[in-house]
Amino acid sequence: MFLFINKPKNITSHDVVNKIRRITAQRRVGHGGTLDPNATGLIIVAIGRDSTKKLDMFTKGMDKTYEAEIILGEERNTDDAEGKVMRKSAKIPTKNNIDNILEKYTGEILQLPPDFSAIKKNGKKAYELARLGKNVDLAPRKIVVKKAVLKEYNYPRIKVVFEVSSGTYIRALARDIGRELGAFGYLNNLKRTKVGKFSLNRAVDLDNLNSSNWENYAIEI
Repeated sequence: MFLFINKPKNITSHDVVNKIRRITAQRRVGHGGTLDPNATGLIIVAIGRDSTKKLDMFTKGMDKTYEAEIILGEERNTDDAEGKVMRKSAKIPTKNNIDNILEKYTGEILQLPPDFSAIKKNGKKAYELARLGKNVDLAPRKIVVKKAVLKEYNYPRIKVVFEVSSGTYIRALARDIGRELGAFGYLNNLKRTKVGKFSLNRAVDLDNLNSSNWENYAIEI
């Protein structure tokens, strides 16, 4: 069985899994793709041994769609709102500038993951090294951006819909797009709206689940 959860802000994906374990009284629970604590939106949670065996099809095999809010004018060391300001710019790009850069970032590209990520480097998570001020030196990864569409622009805020391959860091896209614009940028808000063909519209708010009603929302895939 699976639950489609609308994750709120300020909790981890692991927090979601732990809460579902308590609600369902099931030990075998896992999720189909991490969301950062400050991100919201769709998390697909598998319940039971048979379902958790299928999680790879979500984590590796399905594209993800996000609504991203990027703030221009600053670059931060975490590439999101939680980080320390590293650089600033007073440049104000035009809408045409942004559309052109988004087109450039559509297709197959090499992406340098954020230093503050959970990728392992010499046996340690990158963010653990970054917090110690050590050089992380992650290798670029090949990703595919199927869609990057500007939905709203009111400087310094831009809102973009991205459809991307698994393993893409939207924070890194915000950083790189900001650099290309000469304005710098960081990810301020992020909402995942789709995993493959599965939509956030089918999700239930985590706070609305309890031990008496969770089976009403469970589905088979």
